[in-house]
Amino acid sequence: MMNNDPVIVIRDLRVVRGGVPVIPNLSLRVPGSAVVGLLGPSGSGKSTLMRAIVGVQRIAGGTVEVLGEPAGSPGLRSRVGYVTQSPSVYADLSVRANVAYFGGLVGAGAEAVEAAVAAVDLSTLADRRVDRLSGGQRSRVSLAAALVGQPDLLVLDEPTVGLDPVLRRDLWELFNRLASQGIALLVSSHVMDEATRCQRLVLMRDGSVPADTTPAQLLADTGTSDADSAFLALIESTPVASS
Repeated sequence: MMNNDPVIVIRDLRVVRGGVPVIPNLSLRVPGSAVVGLLGPSGSGKSTLMRAIVGVQRIAGGTVEVLGEPAGSPGLRSRVGYVTQSPSVYADLSVRANVAYFGGLVGAGAEAVEAAVAAVDLSTLADRRVDRLSGGQRSRVSLAAALVGQPDLLVLDEPTVGLDPVLRRDLWELFNRLASQGIALLVSSHVMDEATRCQRLVLMRDGSVPADTTPAQLLADTGTSDADSAFLALIESTPVASS
């Protein structure tokens, strides 16, 4: 799906939790031709936005369109893969059994299961129970479970949190490899140096988007040399979103 058409179109999204606006009013278009990083500090609204995109978040207003359909539509079940912050797999099952289970939910056969396991470089560990894997390997099992339906869009909520630098690097290399195969990726992170691994950036603060740009343009616009400094410059120049 390598084209410039947006895979996600959000108009005037409003999410309220406990009477407090978590996302006051957000509009966004996410292209399908790049690894798009959704970056911002913890509590900025990234997970809430991702939940709205995959159709599991109740919204108070606005619209969220994914791959040309309303978010959460039955037709998107196999077209959108979603990886939550914590590995969403069964610890007492093997890698292959986990991927086969989730594959069965979207009608994927044995060939697709093996392809998904291979895509995350776990073929040699396919028969090992998940509770005997490292944290990084468990993250890759979750990713394989999301890939098995051969989705057009992958939504990954802080997939590298808690991982060491080597594992983070390996996962980002995998994300870019998947994008080169035509899969659109939206990847959230609160680690600002991961901005350099994306082709496009959406920066969030207090449920709003102060910047939707490229890494190079972000540095140029803020006159900074790294993503951390650029985000701090944006915070200082952007008023806090009002409710």
